[in-house]
Amino acid sequence: MAQRVEPNHWRGTIGRRTAVVIGAFLLWAVAIEGRLVHLQVIDHERMAAEAEEQQSRNVPLLAPRGDILDRHGDLLAYSVDLDTIGAAPREAGDPRKAVAKLCAALGDCTPDEVRTLVKRFNSGRGYVYVRRKVTPEEARRVRDLNLPWVVFHKEPRRFYPNLSLAAHVLGYVGLENNGLAGLESTYDQRVRGRDGLLVVMNDGQRRTFSSTVVRPPVPGASLELTIDRYLQYIAERELRAGVAEHRARGGAVVIMAPHTGEILAIANSPSFNPNVFTKAGPDQWRNRAVQDIYEPGSTFKMVTASAALETGAFSPNDVIDTGNGVITLGSRRVTEYEGHRYGALSLTDVMVKSSNVGAIKIGFGLGAERLGAFVKAFGFGTRLCPDFPGENAGMVWAPERWSQSSLMSVSMGYEIGVTPLQMAVAASTIANGGELIQPRVVRAVIEGNRRIPVRPKVVRRVISPRTAATLVEIMEAVVERGTAKAARIEGYTVAGKTGTAAKLVNRYYSRSDYNASFVGFLPSRQPALTILVVIDTPRGGKGYAGGVVAAPIFQRIAEAAVRYLGLPPNVNPLPPLIVGVRPRPVDVAGPATPLLIAPVAGPLAEGQVRLPELRGLSGREAMQVLARLGIGARVNGDGVVVEQTPLPGTPVEPGTWCRLSLSRATVHSHPVVTP
Repeated sequence: MAQRVEPNHWRGTIGRRTAVVIGAFLLWAVAIEGRLVHLQVIDHERMAAEAEEQQSRNVPLLAPRGDILDRHGDLLAYSVDLDTIGAAPREAGDPRKAVAKLCAALGDCTPDEVRTLVKRFNSGRGYVYVRRKVTPEEARRVRDLNLPWVVFHKEPRRFYPNLSLAAHVLGYVGLENNGLAGLESTYDQRVRGRDGLLVVMNDGQRRTFSSTVVRPPVPGASLELTIDRYLQYIAERELRAGVAEHRARGGAVVIMAPHTGEILAIANSPSFNPNVFTKAGPDQWRNRAVQDIYEPGSTFKMVTASAALETGAFSPNDVIDTGNGVITLGSRRVTEYEGHRYGALSLTDVMVKSSNVGAIKIGFGLGAERLGAFVKAFGFGTRLCPDFPGENAGMVWAPERWSQSSLMSVSMGYEIGVTPLQMAVAASTIANGGELIQPRVVRAVIEGNRRIPVRPKVVRRVISPRTAATLVEIMEAVVERGTAKAARIEGYTVAGKTGTAAKLVNRYYSRSDYNASFVGFLPSRQPALTILVVIDTPRGGKGYAGGVVAAPIFQRIAEAAVRYLGLPPNVNPLPPLIVGVRPRPVDVAGPATPLLIAPVAGPLAEGQVRLPELRGLSGREAMQVLARLGIGARVNGDGVVVEQTPLPGTPVEPGTWCRLSLSRATVHSHPVVTP
């Protein structure tokens, strides 16, 4: 019997199949919507960043650092734009092959550098550095590869044209253009400038097709230093020679202008080349002049004498009995240098002969409280220079903690830690008439066209002008007939003090290791320079005393400095010139023009000087005149001065510049008798 088929049986089948299809479509739609929600909402930021990275890359542009100049405008540090090589690893293909191509062009990749580059190319980043701040030849060789995934952009590199000259003052700069030491670190925020931004654009295949500077870098401010490049060279040359001659461990020299606190030179040995500072080590990097502390020995006796004279406890002619050259306190026994027996000495001769027993008896007469007050007043135990944040404050115990034995030690320069800079400042305080002036190495900050000078700062008066004048006479006698005869300079009076101090080795004072030092100023009655020399552990066979080791180095530095600065002798000087010359128009091609003289009338503002007439002087004479006024010179040509800007009589501030035009043409003039 045949089975009966319902006429609409297919409807159920179709309905089920339709439901399956609709369900599948719904599941597909839900999945799609879920994925879209995940991409557009949950993973939006990551995807947007990845898309942005595929389309463009942001590369920082380091700002060129400001120049560093000496007091005459000579360059000590400047920045030069060099090529930095970067790459897009995702476009480069096999990392090892890509790195091999680059290193073949560079020619000097080390195994460590190859491994580092391969690791960078495998990092998955959109942009990596290959090598930064390369030489022009290296950049040319890589460019010749014509690799589409290699990117070039400029970065500033710091250069020090004088190599190791003033290295400890200047410091050095790291790869990221940040100052790491010296003034480069202290003034990093002002000198560094503001970095810019470079945007590198990619096409659909991630190939770079353009780069745009979105934000240009802004150069940093420049620094004008108090350092004189030639005096710095003299100091370093003579210090290096002295350390070698005496086979010393090292040394330091400080040259200052005592009336302004300006540091004209700071030299250290050993030194380093800041262009390749990584090739040096901590011993070479250390700025001994401001970071090392030492017991000064007899140079510190000028502080003891200052306290004695200022308080009225002693006068220069007061007699002090040093006996047989020995003084005892309990089990402690102090003797004179080399066993001398001076007997009765005046305070002046205690300094001249550098008597330890005499200094101790002066200290006992003062007491810890009075002597300690002067130690503090002279600046010991504090940081003095704001330009060196790493300056060591030294080591000074509070006077209430001094025992009688400590008082003995401090009176002759022991049990106190000082820096060479602090000793130079103390001597400058005596030289300038008794005022402690803050030492500084930055003379002005130049931002754009604006020059912001740093004014001298008097910290406090330490001793009276009368006491200072008395000390000058005593310190002159030290050089003329005392322990510092090797510091004498023909034609000039020199005031100074020697120092020889045994070093602490394993908690005991050594019988072979000493610090030899000398500090002095000249010309002593109108001092222009204070110079301190410290030599660490001399072992050259010629002795270890300050008068034998440090004083001759002082003499060579000072003799070269007075010649360079044109300081006139103050011992048997030449008679003054009583006939002057008034320049007239120069005989040059073209119509002669009259010399214009700026009006002299009107008061000067505080700190200003009036620019003198320089026309008709030789270039050297004119620069010497300007140097005495604290005015810089920019010279063009040679011969005699024929033009000057600003004009004579113009009020100017010390630290500004005067432009001089020189010519060898004859200057017609007639004599003017000076009344």
